[in-house]
Amino acid sequence: MSLPPPPFAHPPPHGGLGPPVHGTSPHHGWFSGYQPAPVRQRRRVLAPVAALVIMAALILPLIGLTVLGTGPGPVALGTFLALLPVVPVAGVFLWIDRWEPEPGRLLLMAFFWGAGVATVAALLGDFLVKLVWAAIFGTAKAGTLGLVLNAPVIEEAAKGLFLLILVAVRRREFDGIVDGIVYAGLVGVGFAFTENILYLAAAFATGGFQGGVVTFVLRCVLSPFAHPLFTAMTGLAIGVMIRSARPGRILLPVIGYLTAVLLHALWNGSSLLLGGAGFFVVYVLVMVPIFVAMIIVVVWQRRREQRIVATHLPRFVAAGWIAPDEVRHLVSLSGRRGWRAAVKRHWGPEAAKALRDYQTAVTELAFFHDRWARGTVGREAQQWLHDLVANVFAARQRVLSRHPDLLAQQRPT
Repeated sequence: MSLPPPPFAHPPPHGGLGPPVHGTSPHHGWFSGYQPAPVRQRRRVLAPVAALVIMAALILPLIGLTVLGTGPGPVALGTFLALLPVVPVAGVFLWIDRWEPEPGRLLLMAFFWGAGVATVAALLGDFLVKLVWAAIFGTAKAGTLGLVLNAPVIEEAAKGLFLLILVAVRRREFDGIVDGIVYAGLVGVGFAFTENILYLAAAFATGGFQGGVVTFVLRCVLSPFAHPLFTAMTGLAIGVMIRSARPGRILLPVIGYLTAVLLHALWNGSSLLLGGAGFFVVYVLVMVPIFVAMIIVVVWQRRREQRIVATHLPRFVAAGWIAPDEVRHLVSLSGRRGWRAAVKRHWGPEAAKALRDYQTAVTELAFFHDRWARGTVGREAQQWLHDLVANVFAARQRVLSRHPDLLAQQRPT
């Protein structure tokens, strides 16, 4: 479907596309008669909340079964140690996601999907496939096949399914490579959290304190990014697909998934190589370089996001959607951070939060226009554009409601 030209390609006078930045209402002119649907708003809140409850509930039976098998002491200690890498690793992915922060409820859903749904699906799938391998090859070989083949194939499919569902039902929240890495990373963090509880509890129960500490070092200190990194291959590929209009883009998630499976299989099988020394060889020669490469990709994509915002801000000024002197404050993360800090000092944290929402709304509009120009928006382009521009003006009104001078020509110093 050919998309119409962006509405600000030939900006009309104030009132044509929307109200001028100093207008009184965001719902006149181009927005005449438009209102966000309350039913859609309720669904956006109720559906994620219900999903979060279900995902969290799936974790409880796993913990209960682990307690029955190992005892409450090892599970409590394993849970505490499994929590230690969660905050710093999840914090890295949230730090990556600073230009256009994703909705908190979706980030929580990603974590709980990994910790609940993906873990349960992987355990059940692995159990059933091992029964087949045991019947064909015997119990010993079934364990090896489960480690090298079952786990990578089933676990990466279970984790990657969340990303496909998100693209299908919340396509607006998936803008490209950075979003793919962030969502995939948090799914991986959640999966690793629950899996670490199971492994650590078993290690403490069977190997004592020393066995538990060794497992903690291997899984939580040396390789806390392993699962997030595997699933990030799938997320990266889906992010590329989102930004592409080529017919063959549908194959990209498959390529990403197969890459994730390959890395996962190599990682799991490394302990079987070179008398156990293969773990360190794969760690140094494969995992570390891929981790560094992922950092380079993230830095490159963050700079690309900044260029997108910088390119479209002048067009938003011409369309009357933002004020001219706001460009210098919106064009960089440091400028945005300084603006919020100044507002917080003068008018308090609530005003700074409202300003952050306004900055995010402007960024979402810039990212949308980039996708529109690439022809990857789809049939809901006009409705999506209405929503985003309305969000910008609604966020602006919330800022002004805190203090009328927050978006004035002179900035606080």
